[in-house]
Amino acid sequence: MSTATTPTLASLTVGQDIGSRSIDVARTDLVKYAGASGDFNPIHWNEAFATGVGLPGVIAHGMFTMGAAVQLVTDWAGDPAAVVDFQTRFTKPVPVADTTGTPEPGAVIEVSGAIGALDAGAGTARVDLTVVSGGQKVLVKAQAVVRLA
Repeated sequence: MSTATTPTLASLTVGQDIGSRSIDVARTDLVKYAGASGDFNPIHWNEAFATGVGLPGVIAHGMFTMGAAVQLVTDWAGDPAAVVDFQTRFTKPVPVADTTGTPEPGAVIEVSGAIGALDAGAGTARVDLTVVSGGQKVLVKAQAVVRLA
């Protein structure tokens, strides 16, 4: 971790942008996540099952989406352990099209973050995330609390 790029509480202001990123998602990412998490629900890999239960198709795991979003914060903070709390509400699923054999992602998750609050007494900053896929917010009230020097 480089101290030159690690944010400090004193250097931050409410509303300050911490950056953004686009996360390409393919169905193979969902299979890998299922193996790592143990969540093999067929809505995350079987098109017929997913549409059969009323979904628009295969969808990303909610926790996959949440984890992909908070990565922006951990990278910005320079230390994953600096994130002491992360909360969100899931509002829309992230449909992941079958693009096997093409270079195209099945979905793209767009994440941006800004400082929402500072607490000098606790030594923390709250980062508010905007998380969008397919033009729709997929997470709301996505907030990470980061302990900083």
